[in-house]
Amino acid sequence: MLKDKNQQSTSLSELGEFGLIKHLTKNFGINCESTEKGVGDDAAVMEFSDKQVLVTTDLLVEGVHFDLSYMPLKHLGYKAVMVNLSDVYAMNGTATQITVSIAISNRFPLEAIEELYAGIQHACEKYNVDLVGGDTTSSTKGMLISITAIGEAKKEDVVYRNGAKPNDLLVVTGDLGSAYLGLQVLEREKQVFQSNPNSQPDLDQYSYLVERQLKPEARKDVVQLLKELEVKPSSMIDISDGLSSEIIHLCTQSEVGCDLYEDKIPLDPQMISTCEEFKIDSTTIALSGGEDYELLFTVSQEDFPKIKANPNFTIIGHMTPKNEGMYLVTRANQKIELVAQGWNSLNKE
Repeated sequence: MLKDKNQQSTSLSELGEFGLIKHLTKNFGINCESTEKGVGDDAAVMEFSDKQVLVTTDLLVEGVHFDLSYMPLKHLGYKAVMVNLSDVYAMNGTATQITVSIAISNRFPLEAIEELYAGIQHACEKYNVDLVGGDTTSSTKGMLISITAIGEAKKEDVVYRNGAKPNDLLVVTGDLGSAYLGLQVLEREKQVFQSNPNSQPDLDQYSYLVERQLKPEARKDVVQLLKELEVKPSSMIDISDGLSSEIIHLCTQSEVGCDLYEDKIPLDPQMISTCEEFKIDSTTIALSGGEDYELLFTVSQEDFPKIKANPNFTIIGHMTPKNEGMYLVTRANQKIELVAQGWNSLNKE
């Protein structure tokens, strides 16, 4: 959040672009052996020797991807990094570097951008990732954040979306739908505040949901766990746009079908009770909510004994021949065709 109006604030124009970058990155250290040269030159230098290099990027736009009326800037910086690291882990890789580019309007003082970068730095330190470059420029409409993440993996370890086979098990980490519900809670509290600025939001009973929205965690631990279990997924993707959309991506790329079982989808108790309060269907939210940043993957049935008792994993279905289609099998044992109703940034409001 922006600081109190009575506190001293520093105009970004006082520092200039290079002064701003130097100021914001002065406390970032080097954590990875593959980083030869980080911030401070015309380009970063990295050495990956015999590893394959993974590169992914995301653009976050104020008013489209985040709302600063309830998203603290420190949380925003952290989340912006997570969004990208999650894509590296979805390739079964290790994230090593990021670049950060921001466009900001003159309504943001230096202290606000320091908050944003504090969140970015916390993410880098926690996930052992180096900030190696980026750019800053002015914006006429709010804030834009573009982060590129770079990672590495041995060639034989990289997992794509197109390797699933019929009879493979469909597995998901964590629980689903909580991030979307957290957003709904925050949006509701925003509307209450707008109608009554003296109201104080009581979010205690929604703490897990709100945290899943404001401060998600990328599943770096799962990549390490799969290595320890000696399990290599046949396909994998992260859940950013909703479970149904991601399953359809895997099926389309792998040219297979799928049976997803409604009663196997992992839901947090707080998510279920809040769905009841909001009078919305929990399965619909899990299928279409998005922003969970869990990992969805397929494994051979031969790997079932290795993962069956692990609390990090839930087997939610299996892959079928392509001509059998993609279906949700309901609790009533009815088959409903899966459709992609998740987040689409190009949809018109």
